[in-house]
Amino acid sequence: MEKLVIIAGTNASGKSGLGIELAKKYNAEIVSADSRQVFKGLDLGSGKVTKEEMQGVPHHLIDVAEPNDFFSLTDFQRLAYSAIDDTLGRGKRAFLVGGTGLYVNAVADGYNIAESSFDPEVRKKAEGLSTEELISIISREDPEALTRLDLKNKVRLQRAVEKILTGSTEKMPNTPHYETLVLGVTWPREVLYERIRERLDRRLEQGMIEEVEGLRKAGATDEFLYKLGLEYRYILMYLRGEFPDFRAFYDKLFMEIRHLAKEQMTWFRKRKDMIWIDMEADPVQKASELIDGFYYN
Repeated sequence: MEKLVIIAGTNASGKSGLGIELAKKYNAEIVSADSRQVFKGLDLGSGKVTKEEMQGVPHHLIDVAEPNDFFSLTDFQRLAYSAIDDTLGRGKRAFLVGGTGLYVNAVADGYNIAESSFDPEVRKKAEGLSTEELISIISREDPEALTRLDLKNKVRLQRAVEKILTGSTEKMPNTPHYETLVLGVTWPREVLYERIRERLDRRLEQGMIEEVEGLRKAGATDEFLYKLGLEYRYILMYLRGEFPDFRAFYDKLFMEIRHLAKEQMTWFRKRKDMIWIDMEADPVQKASELIDGFYYN
């Protein structure tokens, strides 16, 4: 199998910057594994790297969908395979870089995702159920799925129930497409939290609230923005007057971003093949040693 380097990490962990430095060194192109960066216009809120930050390194799977589009795990996996295979076919190396654990695993492990025929009535029914009703249906019909789902992510619960209602819950064994080296970036918790705060402050100063206002004016629905979670959800709520003041909004958003970072770490630590890179040491040197061994030994 062809070789694929994966660099994963939480929000504000520095994975994108590390990926770019390593891609420059190894003549690689980057495939983004981020569930929000696929959408056009979601720049500050999703933490997209700018053209300047890319330093000439080609990036794939950024800005490939329009706001309000439905973009599934199947869509991501298909496009990721295509981008990786195209990059490798041109004699370059491919690095998968991102923080959406399900996207990373779908490519790293080669998920065989059962396609269900889209039924708008079934989707409408699933989206009309409460979180408790969704969990109840999954618990009754597909209890194993509960061990894989984030029970706080209502969209994921809805999609799971949609599969149940359309009879598409058959499990198929994984078929890995690549030999992988999986690197994870890590910081001490308090250092990471401070990085999260600094990043949040910087993006708010750069106009993250104005970005959401612009998206709404351009036609992005409140339902779409709310389902994106985190920055987009809470800025939307702030704009709709659902917080008493800016401080209450800021404190809630900061808390939720920290909580997501904790959940991301929990998700990634389930991977027994992940090698952790200490970002307080010399991450480029350590990662380079591992990548050299992966490619040349």
